[in-house]
Amino acid sequence: MGNSDKMHKIDLVKDKANIPPSMLEYMKMVEKQNLERVEKLQRMRRNNISVGCLLGFGVLGIYFYSMYAVKQEKFLDDFDEPEKTSH
Repeated sequence: MGNSDKMHKIDLVKDKANIPPSMLEYMKMVEKQNLERVEKLQRMRRNNISVGCLLGFGVLGIYFYSMYAVKQEKFLDDFDEPEKTSH
């Protein structure tokens, strides 16, 4: 494929007279769809970040609560070793 197969770049200010109105309507429609797609992706990204943070905080909360609960157990501290008998 050579350079002749590529479409030339259009300057909307200079070439507006040469562009058919149907093509301008099509370009506006595609631009609107693209903006809607970008907004949807931004909303999805924001929601994904929120869910990720909530899950992360939940995991950290469970971890630190587990460490706090284990730290309070003192039943092994009071355990007396049996007396040794010499026989």
